[in-house]
Amino acid sequence: MSWNEPGGDKKDPWSGRGDQKGPPDLDEAIRSLQEKLGKFFGGGNGDNDGSPRNFAPGNSIKSLGFLAGGAVVLWGLSGFYIVDEGNHGVETRFGQYIATTQSGWNWHLPAPIERVDIVNVKQQRYIEVGYRSGGSEQATGSVPKEALMLTKDENYVDVRLAVQYQVKDAKQFIFNVVNPALTLKQVTESALRGVVGSSTMDFVLTQGRSEIVTLIKKEIQDVMDSYNSGVQVTSVNLQDAQPPEQVQNSFEDAIKAREDEQRLINEAEAYSNDVVPKARGAAARKIQEAEGYKEQVIAQAQGETNRFSKLLAEYVKAPDVTRKRLYIESMEAVMSETGKVLVDVKAGNNLLYLPLDKMMEHQPVMQAPSMNSQSGSADQPQSQSQQIAAPEQAVERASNRSRDARGR
Repeated sequence: MSWNEPGGDKKDPWSGRGDQKGPPDLDEAIRSLQEKLGKFFGGGNGDNDGSPRNFAPGNSIKSLGFLAGGAVVLWGLSGFYIVDEGNHGVETRFGQYIATTQSGWNWHLPAPIERVDIVNVKQQRYIEVGYRSGGSEQATGSVPKEALMLTKDENYVDVRLAVQYQVKDAKQFIFNVVNPALTLKQVTESALRGVVGSSTMDFVLTQGRSEIVTLIKKEIQDVMDSYNSGVQVTSVNLQDAQPPEQVQNSFEDAIKAREDEQRLINEAEAYSNDVVPKARGAAARKIQEAEGYKEQVIAQAQGETNRFSKLLAEYVKAPDVTRKRLYIESMEAVMSETGKVLVDVKAGNNLLYLPLDKMMEHQPVMQAPSMNSQSGSADQPQSQSQQIAAPEQAVERASNRSRDARGR
């Protein structure tokens, strides 16, 4: 029933505050505490008048001993701990390093004397520079403050890097560096900017990616080892390297032009590889032909010289015979190259030229037409003696006439 409803005691919740004359009695509080302690240590409930009875000294010491022993046992048991596979435990005593424990059951002096920190030495940790792959919306995507950097030829590039690492020394990882992940990230940014700043833009974006990754990994590991950080860099991955978005179109045009240039160079080299060997082969063939012609001319000249020397010896012995033979051989060489034959007709004074080479293509032997001494017509055939003579006979006749003329 509410205090202000009919039938209530008409006392509000704040009534009686003015009845308290002062603070609670301190002696009463102490006496109540003594009674509770007496009950706990076996001292009984006190006398009938409310005053506590005296404690038994033996019972109190024994109880305190049991309590202290149990507390010590529990405190000692709290020092056992388990190190899982792939982890190391770092024990410290009042903050000073004591030992590094391996996986399994281990024990140390419980707190606050000793403490153990468990470090996972097999876990692959990673940091991201220039981008974020997870987390809140503000932490995803590109981070221009980390990604944009200058190259050696004063161009901007957007580089995104991921570094994987693991703990190789748990003691160094805990004691030597306050924040190993932050330190590694700062070292990575410094190494990345140093390597990119000493390279050209084309080298960073094209053929130099693997070399840049190798240099960055080596520099990061050297710096972290100099800090004795206990960190082992396992891999460095160049996620992306491209020009800034503001010049992306122009850079694509430049890439296309460079590709066209390379294509034309390849075509020119292919054409050169096709033409040059042919030209070299033709040149070698010409040289060989010239060498062969040279040898031929020299051999012919030497043969003519030897022949002339032998002929001179024969000429000295028999000049007339040798001179006649030379004349006949010369006429034979001259007349054998002509396409017409001179025929001597005894019945007349006219000389007849016949194309025997054309006529002999159709008939093996042709007879010369008869010649009228007056009209020179060829109406009737001549006798068998007027048949066409062979070229050798014609040459012989010409030689005889020439010799007779010289004799007259």
